[in-house]
Amino acid sequence: MTLPRILVVDDNKARTQQLEIVLRFMEYQVETATSLNYDECVDEAATLLVIFLGNGIAKQAAVLRALEERTHKSPVILLIDKGCAHQLTTAMGNLVFHVLEWPVTYPELKRVIDQLPNASSPQPVHPDNSKENPGTHNFSAIERLQGISRAIANVRKLIHQVAESDATVLILGESGTGKEVVARALHETSGRRSKSFVPINCGAIPGELLESELFGHEKGAFTGALSARQGRFEMAEGGTLFLDEIGDMPMTMQVKLLRVLQERTFERVGSNKTIHCDVRIIAATHRSLDDEIKDNRFREDLFYRLNVFPIEMPALRERPEDIPLLVADLVARMQASNRGSVQLTNAALAVLMQHEWPGNIRELANLIERLAIIYPKGLVDVADLPEKFRHYNVPEGLVATAVTEAVVCDTDDDNEPVVLAGVSEDFIGNGAGAVHLAQLPEQGIDLKEYLNIMEIDLIRQALEECNGVVAHAAKRLNMRRTTLVEKLRKYELQR
Repeated sequence: MTLPRILVVDDNKARTQQLEIVLRFMEYQVETATSLNYDECVDEAATLLVIFLGNGIAKQAAVLRALEERTHKSPVILLIDKGCAHQLTTAMGNLVFHVLEWPVTYPELKRVIDQLPNASSPQPVHPDNSKENPGTHNFSAIERLQGISRAIANVRKLIHQVAESDATVLILGESGTGKEVVARALHETSGRRSKSFVPINCGAIPGELLESELFGHEKGAFTGALSARQGRFEMAEGGTLFLDEIGDMPMTMQVKLLRVLQERTFERVGSNKTIHCDVRIIAATHRSLDDEIKDNRFREDLFYRLNVFPIEMPALRERPEDIPLLVADLVARMQASNRGSVQLTNAALAVLMQHEWPGNIRELANLIERLAIIYPKGLVDVADLPEKFRHYNVPEGLVATAVTEAVVCDTDDDNEPVVLAGVSEDFIGNGAGAVHLAQLPEQGIDLKEYLNIMEIDLIRQALEECNGVVAHAAKRLNMRRTTLVEKLRKYELQR
């Protein structure tokens, strides 16, 4: 689905870059401009959303009036400096759809953008969503693919690339990495989303019953077949059939599945009537199918039929920077389903990010649910975690504040997180132990130590962005080169 363009108008370059990163993370097309050249970016014929940040009420009013004349019905989100809401006047026109204070958190920004009249959401709603109880939030599969790592960003990219086609997709990855979530996301973003998504675990059904489960059977086809029954292929007609753990399917069934993939026809067990099917196939396995083929446990011709568009789900240990987001998502889903709630300190999150997670996201979800039962609506620190987590080191400088909402950031070319200003009380594992606080904790903090940590983190980011060139890094930090050299000596940092 093509999303509308978003034009960010602001004279503050650093703030513009921060906002552009987050909007691109939300998969919008973004253009940036200043109050002097925004006019060149406005296309009256195109769908355009405008997020405007500015300094001074007179300048804001003038630019907004000009935008109203040029864009007509394109809505504007006005971001103002915190505490300036009382300065708003009617001179700003009727174009402003919503006013937010800067710094703004990602959840708040996303909620407002999703409500814009011209903002088509990149995550179509599943048809069953309407059946939910009013007031409960439905978490679509694409929303559940939380993460800021390059690996998970690539998975989201691949999903959007293949979603609109009917190509067969093979999802690879260890158990517990979320392969079914990827399959559901593919279905929900495809043209088949109005039809059924039908999953079946090929490893959980005995081989002699799998044929009946997939293709159905007629009355009397075998002992116990008291009536005719549809199979999963018929149930998924027009929609998506998800074949989980395809690597565990018996060889005899692999032959029959291959014929269906080739001919798009099948017969129920006990029938000679051919049924044509229109089904999109998504398969998944935790096994190495190459090894299974070598050991004659998987058919090579079936593998090539399934492996049209492979998507590999990374293990959780390969993307520890995603754990704060995943924890926030798991807690939010528990709250939405009235299964309790829990909060984790930054130190506890830092420990979780060091764990190997052999059970992947499933293991993490089980831990969060267990903590919610033991400490209902409580604050969990390192000492409250199970014994196997307590041997990890807590980075120096972390303040034990609670994670209250999801962190949202993107990565630059050097894999360093870029954080949206104003995110409250969240820990980002960027290797420097930086902590972003929205308010002073009750126990207080060592302000000098905290500011030193923040300064070290920003200096490292600037150096990495500039490939170690001190003069360029100093320019990024708006300081003299000699001052930056002194700070490098002070903190014993490598260039």
